[in-house]
Amino acid sequence: MAHFAELGIDNVIVRVVAIANDAITDSNGDEQESLGIDLCRSFFGGTWRQTSYNKNIRKNFAGVGYVYNLSKDAFIPPKPYASWVLNDTTCLWEAPAAVPTDGKRYRWDEDSTSWVEVS
Repeated sequence: MAHFAELGIDNVIVRVVAIANDAITDSNGDEQESLGIDLCRSFFGGTWRQTSYNKNIRKNFAGVGYVYNLSKDAFIPPKPYASWVLNDTTCLWEAPAAVPTDGKRYRWDEDSTSWVEVS
């Protein structure tokens, strides 16, 4: 299956649909994003981009609420906390401090901008 994300206002993803691979395969047997986009437009209208579970294209699999960034050609998830920063390579948000690796469980505390052990 191929997956396509619909871009809404400010390129926020409003839905993701699955399309059979044969519907986006051309006469040479090659998958063409444009065929999927045309099919999605014919059913739903709107603006579409292909996304991939395997992260083969556009960095991350799109989900509702993600944003499509045209200059990065990437789907970026919602920012989880104000202090987190975008990793330009993965297009994922990262905490300003690394999670401790001592085998304990932690959660992010935005007020202290640090990891707090979960008891």
